[in-house]
Amino acid sequence: MKVMTIFGTRPEAVKMAPVIKELARRADRFAVVVTVTAQHREMLDQTLEHFHIRPDHDLNVMQERQSLTQIALRALDGLDAVLAQESPDFVLVHGDTSTTFIGCLAAFYHGIPTGHVEAGLRTGDKYSPFPEEMNRRLTGAIADLHFAPTDWARANLLAEGVPAERIFVTGNTAIDALFLTVDPGHRFARPELNRLAAGRRLVLVDSLHRRENFGEAMERIYRSLARLARETPGIELVFLLHKNPEAREVGLRHLSGLPGVHLLEPMDYPDWVNLMARAYLVISDSGGIQEEAPSLGTPVLLLRDKTERPEAIEAGTVRMVGTDEGRILAAVTELLANPAAHRAMAQAKNPYGDGRAAQRIADAIETYFGLSKQVAK
Repeated sequence: MKVMTIFGTRPEAVKMAPVIKELARRADRFAVVVTVTAQHREMLDQTLEHFHIRPDHDLNVMQERQSLTQIALRALDGLDAVLAQESPDFVLVHGDTSTTFIGCLAAFYHGIPTGHVEAGLRTGDKYSPFPEEMNRRLTGAIADLHFAPTDWARANLLAEGVPAERIFVTGNTAIDALFLTVDPGHRFARPELNRLAAGRRLVLVDSLHRRENFGEAMERIYRSLARLARETPGIELVFLLHKNPEAREVGLRHLSGLPGVHLLEPMDYPDWVNLMARAYLVISDSGGIQEEAPSLGTPVLLLRDKTERPEAIEAGTVRMVGTDEGRILAAVTELLANPAAHRAMAQAKNPYGDGRAAQRIADAIETYFGLSKQVAK
């Protein structure tokens, strides 16, 4: 059975890598074709290199300051030709990017059944996160098989009318990727990271990039981080600069030159997850961080007002603080000053799986298409 995976960003590559590896391991049942749109370029390439994955097709659609429309048009046009050439039996997409939706749409236009990895996440607000919420919903409307990470995600799909026999609860493949990569003895490619990881408490700020936070919300976030750096001794504030100029320029303006602040370019996946494993806490507006950091015992403060991953909030591994300057500072200060509060978050059970999601996805595909009769539990 020829299975084509389509993805375009680093987070997608991280989470699809275990699935690609698992399908390739079953070479007697699957022929895997890897197609990337390269909606992101440099960070995608670093991840592919780490997992030793060589794309069969690379559309290289990324352009400077690209719009959502431009991404969609270039990806759809490129995928049309690739799908016509390869004629796969099944297409797999992941998550909520523009590539996710366009990949599913392109396969639908060719009459090819599709599977959606990390299906069923919802906020109920089509503009938050933007455009990810609608990318997920539109992909869910087209997909034939839905690989939901949790029972909550499965319930969302059932409420939208997806037949139960087409939904498989698998856990999240992000946890599979983490278990393949985190190493207590890891040595960082950048010498300064080895020093930082062995020094004072690390407050790690993931590259803030949510489009709904652009503008005044982003200004508030960075004002709070600047105050944190100036007013809180004994910490190292490690900040990853995003490639998007709108997010990047605000960060540079507020944080450049402050004591204890380290402004870093995006790093490769092994360095990133091993740094996250050694951080005292993570501040982020990301989606995937809500799954990854809790698996490492690292509390997350989420700079959003809505999340498509409420399981993490309910479990206590993530605290949603929004973009109010006072709330952000209060939450960080509490975790720094109150060991019990930090320990409660660090030791809460992660709801996103046990590292066997890729195996369950491969088993489900085999079962659905009659290649096997047993789905992994």
